[in-house]
Amino acid sequence: MNTFFRIRYLSALSAAMLGLLCQSAWANPECIVAAKPGGGMDVSCKLRKKAIRAGGMTQELALNYLPGGIGAVAWSSVVSHRRGGADSLVTFSGGSLLNLAQGKYGKAGIADVRWVAAIGTDYGMIVVRKDSPYRNLRELFSAIQQDPSKVTIGASGTVGSQDWLKIALIARYAKVDPKNFRFVALEGGGEAFTALQANYVQVVSGDASEAALYAPEGKFRVLAVLSDARLPGVLADVPTAREQGFDVTWPLIRGFYMSPYASDADYKRWVGIFDKMMKSKEFEQQRQISGLFPFAMTGSELTEYIKKTVEHYKKQSQELDLIR
Repeated sequence: MNTFFRIRYLSALSAAMLGLLCQSAWANPECIVAAKPGGGMDVSCKLRKKAIRAGGMTQELALNYLPGGIGAVAWSSVVSHRRGGADSLVTFSGGSLLNLAQGKYGKAGIADVRWVAAIGTDYGMIVVRKDSPYRNLRELFSAIQQDPSKVTIGASGTVGSQDWLKIALIARYAKVDPKNFRFVALEGGGEAFTALQANYVQVVSGDASEAALYAPEGKFRVLAVLSDARLPGVLADVPTAREQGFDVTWPLIRGFYMSPYASDADYKRWVGIFDKMMKSKEFEQQRQISGLFPFAMTGSELTEYIKKTVEHYKKQSQELDLIR
């Protein structure tokens, strides 16, 4: 199955579930992907007619891309009331929360939006091309240590972003100064894998759901997943960073928020939809297909979880001198 059709199929997770449950709750339901097509946020949001029909919904959930700043453009548009309303949901990931912690969304705070639902957990990963000379993390970082200029690392966002931070933490164990990285900032996982395939970059720091999407093509080699144990599915044979002597894990949640101007009634309706949705067998199937792992949280409980997570990211960023 080629990448185009695989993206169309795998990206049905959240949109399929919205089709399953919301039916005619809103006239023009919309899902805003806060990144370019082909990455983890796309996986969380894409809608397909087949999934909607299976849920009995007659109208489509419009899919709109609003990339920029790893979620910053979408955030600003919704908070400023230029985009989004009672029928709009916006994707977020752990990278969005890290940006909040580092002040990359300006003076934004978690109270500026309404956090609706987290639908699953993803994990960091490190990937190279199939023909790369690097077969594990030690070989990769040995090469970077010898000559950082020969290895270009691609990641979503700039220095200090989530993807940069993942590989920077591994580098510390290898006694490599991440300030010496030859680094290219990209916009989303789809663009990162395109750059890797073209050999514009030699390594990508990204997410397991993205690797699961592209790995079956046989063009890439995942060197490590940043999870506590090996992951099931297509990445089952990929060792963890811990197995290779690097005690680094990076779990991240994926989910949705909505406009702060939405009424309490609309917010509660969406929360109720997700509460019901995430108990269904169809949701479980779609989550597995999309390369995500169990994590279900909504409403006030999710808001409190995000508050603690942002504080953790802030502390972690300060330790790496990423916040002045």
